[in-house]
Amino acid sequence: MLTSQLGSPPPAGAPGGPIGFAHRGAPAWYQRENTLAAFNRALAFGASGLESDAWLAADGVPVLHHDGEFGPPGLRRSVPALSSGALPGWLPTLPALYQQLGTEFELSLDIKAPAGHAADATTTAVLAAARAAGGVAAVRRLWLCGPLGSLRAWRELDADVRLVNSASVRDIREAGGIGPYTRELRAAGVAALNLRAREWAAPTAAIARVLHDHELLAFGWDVQRPPTLARLLGYGLDGVYSDHVDRLVAATGRRAG
Repeated sequence: MLTSQLGSPPPAGAPGGPIGFAHRGAPAWYQRENTLAAFNRALAFGASGLESDAWLAADGVPVLHHDGEFGPPGLRRSVPALSSGALPGWLPTLPALYQQLGTEFELSLDIKAPAGHAADATTTAVLAAARAAGGVAAVRRLWLCGPLGSLRAWRELDADVRLVNSASVRDIREAGGIGPYTRELRAAGVAALNLRAREWAAPTAAIARVLHDHELLAFGWDVQRPPTLARLLGYGLDGVYSDHVDRLVAATGRRAG
């Protein structure tokens, strides 16, 4: 297996196959996304990883929600404007996720902050929650996603956390190609490059090989259809994100229990 450029061990969920991240818990049709019930269902079904977005509540507690606002039109409320205790019961905090589900899974988080604000405070709170729940082992199963500039700052906050660059083929081209871009990733302490599924195609499949040659991982998000899952995993991707936990588990070879 690959090791990271920091010399830390490979992710705990990686042996035996790629990581399957259940996007927002990959909830059933009757469940809300980003809820403890959805996350629990994904793990019970056999997913090796969960995905969500992390916002910082007004009292400094990281909260798992996609866009940071909830409620009907005209009555929208902002997660960052409220304390965690004032949030609705279905909206989980990261400490609550760890308390109920433990730490024996990979957790990918898009780190969020209100417009015009750096996300470093959110990152710091997320790292503290993971470390409190499971120490270094939990932090090493945490994958923080963001643009390259933010990842450089987050690496200074913690040497153990896995950093994932959410990017595009255009970003790679503007950097001069995958060779120079890979060097930037390594210099920033990044563990994986994450491209949208539609950008992983035959002409770009070599990107995964270059990443692997430099001990970096290749991820793909928005991977929904079984043929797409099979194609991307055939390119050698190390992690995929999907809304369909049944397809995800079938493709990555994970099994419940």
